[in-house]
Amino acid sequence: MQVNGRVRRVGDCSTLVDLVAEITGKALAEDGSPVDGSRLGIAIAVDGAVVPRSRWRSTAVATAQEIEIVTAMQGG
Repeated sequence: MQVNGRVRRVGDCSTLVDLVAEITGKALAEDGSPVDGSRLGIAIAVDGAVVPRSRWRSTAVATAQEIEIVTAMQGG
């Protein structure tokens, strides 16, 4: 699969929640929120379609997908 334009091995990532947890190094709850109560500020698109956080757990990742993960940043 490609994540932000770079080839990435799927490894143990089976869903978007697993992928985000691996990339961020944070433990995530079933709903995709960090278990420590912090905020992620992340949006994900798979093959050009935005996937709501409510569907991260049910969205499987596959080798042929192009995934974009964007992080909100302050500034102007």
